[in-house]
Amino acid sequence: MTDSDGRGGASPAAIALIVARLYRQLAQASADDRNLTYAQLSALARIGQAGPLRAGELAAREQVAAPSLTRTIRPLYEAGLIGKEPDPSDGRSAMLRITTEGRAFLERIRRERAELLARRMARLSADQREALDAALPVLELLLTE
Repeated sequence: MTDSDGRGGASPAAIALIVARLYRQLAQASADDRNLTYAQLSALARIGQAGPLRAGELAAREQVAAPSLTRTIRPLYEAGLIGKEPDPSDGRSAMLRITTEGRAFLERIRRERAELLARRMARLSADQREALDAALPVLELLLTE
């Protein structure tokens, strides 16, 4: 594969297309019976990972405006996937926390997606699995700014 200036290597457009297609297939493989959006799943996962957070803190971590975050988390709250608790340092504020149901939902989604990847990776040759292992640190670098 060559990039747009002919230097060789993967083009950003090709990588973006592959990542988008893989994400879509992973999303279709999991039984998201609640039809959550990518933003909602991301917010739920962030709350689960980071522990109780103020809405403003979550908005900053998700890199969205506060009004947008409010629209994102409302269905999570209504579905019982997240809850609110008083902020111990400021009684006027609330902290968002993942519920037991929300954690179980996330674990199921992750398990189903991991099972799909495991089935597909089982078809790879030893050399292909080794190449994939070698690519992981590079892909992780793309996650940072």
